[in-house]
Amino acid sequence: MATMKLRVDNLSPETTADDVRAIFESFGLVYDVWLVAERSNARPSGFGLVEMDVDAGAIARGYLDGRTFGGRVITVIEARERVGGDAR
Repeated sequence: MATMKLRVDNLSPETTADDVRAIFESFGLVYDVWLVAERSNARPSGFGLVEMDVDAGAIARGYLDGRTFGGRVITVIEARERVGGDAR
């Protein structure tokens, strides 16, 4: 089964991976959720990634983009693969 990764921006610092998983699971099977933290201080950076089935991901993206979640308006887009990267 094909999967897609979605980038979720503008998450509240209080948002957990379980919170994100719960909202995306209402659209289909979620394979994994990652919340990104700042390297220097481990504080939440306000975005995460969700991996799910392609069809469910497209529906979730269309419905959740621009919605309020955790008191903030979130942006949901298809994640782009990193090219190169930072060797730090």
